[in-house]
Amino acid sequence: MIEPALAVGIDLPRPDRALAIAAHPDDAEFGCGATLAKWAAAGTVVHHLVCTDGSKGTWDPDQDLPALVAMRQAEQRAAAAALGATGEVVFLGWPDGELASGVRQRWEVTYWIRTLRPDVVLGHDPWKRYRLHPDHRHAGFLTVDGVVAARDPHFFPEQAIPHHRPDALLLFEADRVDHVEEVGEADLTRKLAALEAHASQLRSTMDVEAGSAAEPTQLDAFRARVQARLVEHGQMAGVPLGEAFAALTDL
Repeated sequence: MIEPALAVGIDLPRPDRALAIAAHPDDAEFGCGATLAKWAAAGTVVHHLVCTDGSKGTWDPDQDLPALVAMRQAEQRAAAAALGATGEVVFLGWPDGELASGVRQRWEVTYWIRTLRPDVVLGHDPWKRYRLHPDHRHAGFLTVDGVVAARDPHFFPEQAIPHHRPDALLLFEADRVDHVEEVGEADLTRKLAALEAHASQLRSTMDVEAGSAAEPTQLDAFRARVQARLVEHGQMAGVPLGEAFAALTDL
């Protein structure tokens, strides 16, 4: 159950650059895809950083895993394009299900924050209660810890990149929401197109049996669930459609 804070803010100033940090391919599209689409359409350079290789994203025990990794990278690039994103799509390549939030991983996230210099960073909320998937938890801590390290010059000075302090950090999948980005029907459409670009995940995360007689009905049901979620988030701020976050703006 999402708990809106007593006061819910709405709509950051449009950033020139945004970086979405996700545990797996498709996580950013689920968590903040409509917001990224809205900003991209208005001129924001949107970047993606994916922490794991997505190699466990299948229920098929006979799946060729190197082929799946390549497929998921291609799907993520296609999803970014569907959102209208024109920035980098970076894959750190840590094994799916084995992500850690250690110093080495933090070094990499810090490097990319300093390199891409986003005004807004978006990522998983690591403090979400009863979170089941460890990659989401660790990716959230890497996002938060990477922002802290990137802003201070004495973290990882061997990178020889100027330190960088983003203006805001938006955490999706939050239990305690205090910020909503209003989005429109066009943003919802792009979010859905981006999610459906992750075709390898139709069965495992969208409950769609590709190629079956039921696929059209199941796909409609998935789209309806996504739309209902945006309606629920929008209601927290009194707008028709939105995506909800915990916002940190004192970085």
